[in-house]
Amino acid sequence: MTEAARPRGERSLRSRAYDSFTERLLARDILPGQFLSQRELVEITGMPLGAIRELVPRLEADGLITTVPQRGMQVAHIDLDLVRNAFQLRMFLELEAAALFAINATDDMIANIREAHEAVLRDAEKGITPDLLEHAQAVDWSLHDCIIDSLNNAIISNVYRVNSVKIRLIRQERFRLNEKLLTTVMNDHLEIITGFEARDPDRAVTALRNHLENARGRALGLGEM
Repeated sequence: MTEAARPRGERSLRSRAYDSFTERLLARDILPGQFLSQRELVEITGMPLGAIRELVPRLEADGLITTVPQRGMQVAHIDLDLVRNAFQLRMFLELEAAALFAINATDDMIANIREAHEAVLRDAEKGITPDLLEHAQAVDWSLHDCIIDSLNNAIISNVYRVNSVKIRLIRQERFRLNEKLLTTVMNDHLEIITGFEARDPDRAVTALRNHLENARGRALGLGEM
């Protein structure tokens, strides 16, 4: 039976299984490199075995797990190849999207993005708390998500979403947004936003490239590039 021919409830169940897996992965209930059985995935995700069996091929296709003969399923390792590959794909997707965003985004959209970042910096001046770091991380991701979503291209968005899971795993494993990085990241973003406000694709893309290269350098243990 094709995907389109399946009842909507079945498609929804598989989607919920995928979402549950990635949520548990990003919550570190499932760890990079960990071996899992289908039964263990049922317990961790709370999804039925049938949904898990249909989930496995998708996770393999997305590079989130590998089936190892006689050992079970292994969650993707965070290694140098994954870091390089994930950031290279991120560059390809986001730089082109940012150039188009600089031209096509509405003034209100750009103004709202700036305000969200400046609010984080204002709050940081009063003291950086765990709640603020969590909020700042959400603001960080929202800029990148917004740039991609503005393309209104489901194929690109789906590829980006899978890669963003890998990027977030890399950040958890290699570096996290902390008190030292918060101001740096927010100011990096403000430079990108300035390019958007000027309707200058080259300026926005250059600022975004510098930002992503710095993030890749931290992930590779090289510091700021």
